[in-house]
Amino acid sequence: MTAVVEPPVARLAALPGVSTASRVAAQAERARATGKVLPVVPALAGLLPAGGLRRGSTVAVHGGTSLVFALLAEATSAGSWAAVAGLPSLGLAAASEYGVDLARVALVPHPGVELPAVVAALLDGVDLVVVNAEKVQPAVARRLSARARHRGAVLLASGAWPAADVELSCRFSAWSGLSDGYGHLRERTASVRVHGRGAAARPLSASLALPGSAGAPSPAEPRGSVHEEATA
Repeated sequence: MTAVVEPPVARLAALPGVSTASRVAAQAERARATGKVLPVVPALAGLLPAGGLRRGSTVAVHGGTSLVFALLAEATSAGSWAAVAGLPSLGLAAASEYGVDLARVALVPHPGVELPAVVAALLDGVDLVVVNAEKVQPAVARRLSARARHRGAVLLASGAWPAADVELSCRFSAWSGLSDGYGHLRERTASVRVHGRGAAARPLSASLALPGSAGAPSPAEPRGSVHEEATA
């Protein structure tokens, strides 16, 4: 009688808590198909663990509002509703140029001391909520993240957020487009880095044109390379 020996990969995949790359990819695809993940532009999809914004998650964005606009664009264009609280200087013209559907964005520019209550209410009925992280205390931030998780909304924090599942940061280079003292500012390159907890624990980075020539972010390197960063 010949013994049947399972391949090492099969034995490893059978262990509790272990997933193969194909299984993770299949799970991410099912999540997108069932609406558990809100879409983002292709240039950012490769950096996010589920290929988009997972419902119930908190995402902290560092480095200005350009990256916030880039994250909102695809979801609002696909029919999701968004709200922005505590950011009175938000540039709506710039948001529109990035592809954000302003008809699906609610603004609460000056919530004052009611900011936590306003954000909590928005999380009950809106797909994505952007909040000014500087105006939220850490204990309140954790409660709002828990509410987003319970309600299945995505909380986008503009700035540091103690309970973030995913953190995106960007560092910009100079604008391009000016030549010999004249011309138009067209685009600038940003080094975008993503890290976080769970599936986002392995840091990734990419060089993107933010904004791209057509408004939406686009790869700034050949074939839009995504780099996996070395960890100690």
